[in-house]
Amino acid sequence: MSIFIIAEIGINHNGDMAICKELIDLASDTGCNAVKFQKRDIDSVYKQEFLSSYRESPWGSTQREQKEGLEFGLDEYQEIDNYCKSKKN
Repeated sequence: MSIFIIAEIGINHNGDMAICKELIDLASDTGCNAVKFQKRDIDSVYKQEFLSSYRESPWGSTQREQKEGLEFGLDEYQEIDNYCKSKKN
C-alpha cells in the first residue's frame, strides 16, 4: 500500500507569495506529496452588501478589497505550480 500525503494550505498564505512558498517548503520538507489550496469566487460566496461593508486591511477599507487581496489569480497559481514541480517530492 502506498501513502499519499496532502498538506492543506488553504488561504493561510494571506495573499503573500513568499509565505505561500514557505508553506510549500515546509510541506515538502516534512514529506508531503502535494499541497491543497482554496480558491473561491467571492461574488458567489458573499452577498454584495457584505462585500461593500467596512473592513480595514492592507488592501483597502472594504470586505471586498480584503477578500480580493487574499485571492491568488491564474498567474500566481501558475507560479505555485512551477514552484511545486521544482520540489520533486
